[in-house]
Amino acid sequence: MTSPALLEPFDRHRRLLFTVAYQMLGSVADAEDVVQDTWLRWSSADRDDVDDERAYLVRIASRLALDRLQSARSRRETYVGPWLPEPLVTEPAAEPDPADAAELGEQVSLALLVVLETLSPAERAVFVLREVFGLPAAEVARVLGRSEAAVRQLAHRAREHVEARQPRFDADRGTAQEVTERFFAAAAGGDVDALVAALSPGVVLTSDGGGKVTAAQRPIVGADKVARFIAGVAAKGLALPNLRWTLADVNGGPGLAAWLGTDPYLAMSLVVADGKIEQVLVMVNPDKLAGLGPAPSAEPGQPLS
Repeated sequence: MTSPALLEPFDRHRRLLFTVAYQMLGSVADAEDVVQDTWLRWSSADRDDVDDERAYLVRIASRLALDRLQSARSRRETYVGPWLPEPLVTEPAAEPDPADAAELGEQVSLALLVVLETLSPAERAVFVLREVFGLPAAEVARVLGRSEAAVRQLAHRAREHVEARQPRFDADRGTAQEVTERFFAAAAGGDVDALVAALSPGVVLTSDGGGKVTAAQRPIVGADKVARFIAGVAAKGLALPNLRWTLADVNGGPGLAAWLGTDPYLAMSLVVADGKIEQVLVMVNPDKLAGLGPAPSAEPGQPLS
């Protein structure tokens, strides 16, 4: 039987460990594996070596995630079509509980996770731990086995890289929600002109099918091309008798989640800036939709409330 003295602190920080691993890896399955491996290390740890349980657990999870990140990058070189991180359907943003904020760090959008893919593994680890979770440079240095000066240099380089590439977005959540609702209403109605009106002229759509299902093999650029692609995807999906869909927060931003019967079918994340959609990220690879969770109850063919 597992000792409560081991289980209680681990359970208290489980969400933090998952979120750190997920933001370093962009994979729900890999993050869950990291949490499991962290538990195995934790359960066999010498308690005399642990002076700060939270820091110790984060250190284990971060090192395990960094090891996985090195091998994941080589696997992604042979990935079929564009690679996107696995989406997470999250609760609509609200005033966070201070304890939750400390455990979850800043929300990291799907678009930002795409940018993090362009960092080196060490830069990504430093960015997540320093910029997202606010860990001291000394603690990050312990995780990476580097000096504090090296960590600060990595953090500076990663921050500049991300700031240069991070998509702009509307800080006004109400505006983003209104644009999102118009966009999906136009998609459901097959109204290409209304879709074009909701899109920025230079909008970019990226879809990830992983070679498992049909998806665009290259990013689609331009309002007219993206609108027609979305209208086609919507027409195909709405023709399915067991489709259930809902507007949703995807990684803390506006989007849509859909299920075919009880199976995850699609997740779409939008980046809205200046009242227009600048970026559309579409995940249809069934292996990467576990973060949608089970479908809420609704009649087949009807949107979820």
